[in-house]
Amino acid sequence: MTDHSPSPARMARQPADRTGADPRLDLVAGSITLHRGRVGFVHPRDAAALLYEEDAATDEAYPPYWAELWPSAVELAHAVSEQDWHDAAVLELGCGLGLPAIAAALAGGRVLATDRSADAIAFAAVNAESNEVVVETAVCSWSEPAALIARAPWRLVLASDVLYGQRNVDQLLDLLPRLVDDDGAAWIADPQRPLSDEFLDAARATWRSVETTPTRLPQIRIHRLTGPPAAQ
Repeated sequence: MTDHSPSPARMARQPADRTGADPRLDLVAGSITLHRGRVGFVHPRDAAALLYEEDAATDEAYPPYWAELWPSAVELAHAVSEQDWHDAAVLELGCGLGLPAIAAALAGGRVLATDRSADAIAFAAVNAESNEVVVETAVCSWSEPAALIARAPWRLVLASDVLYGQRNVDQLLDLLPRLVDDDGAAWIADPQRPLSDEFLDAARATWRSVETTPTRLPQIRIHRLTGPPAAQ
C-alpha cells in the first residue's frame, strides 16, 4: 500500500488526447450539504474522456469510475454525517472522490481513504484538503489488502456502489470480516445493482446482523453489516 499526496504532476502524468490536453485537469467544482455543513469537491468534467487504468494485480484495464459523482457516495456521506465518529478508525474502500471519507473526518473520525486508482487518491486528497480535514490516503487493491488487515479492526468500513461485478462481490465477502470485529460495522451504499441480492444473501448467512436502510433517494439503500463471521 503506497501513500499518495495530491500534486498536479501526479494528476497530469499522462496526456489523454493528441493535443496533449489532460481531461483530469479540466475540472468541475461542486458541493453537497451534509449534517455538518457543506462539503466542496472537484472532479473531472468528462469522465468518459479519461483513459482506462491498469490493475497490475489482475492484469486488467478498467474504466475510470472514480471520476464520476455517484449518488450512492453522496447518500453514504450524508448518512455518515448523521453520527459522531470522534476518534473512530474509519476506512473507505474504493473511495473515488472521497466524499464519505470526508464526511467521517468532519464527524471526528481518523480516516483512511483507499482506491486502486492513484488518480482517485489524488482527487480524494485534494478534496479533503479543500474542506480542511485530515484524511489519510493510500492506493490499495482488494486483491492485496494486507496493509488494511494489519491495521484492523476498523470501527467503520465504508463503500459505495461497489457491487457491480462478481469479482467485487467475492472479494468483499472475503475481505470485510477481516476488517471489523464485533464492535465495528461495514456500511455499503448500493443503487440495487443486480448482484446486490447475491451479496446480501451470503452476508446474512454469516454475519450476525445485516440491516438495510433507505436513503433520501428511493433507489439507493445502505446495507449495514455487524457481527462478522470469524476470519479464515
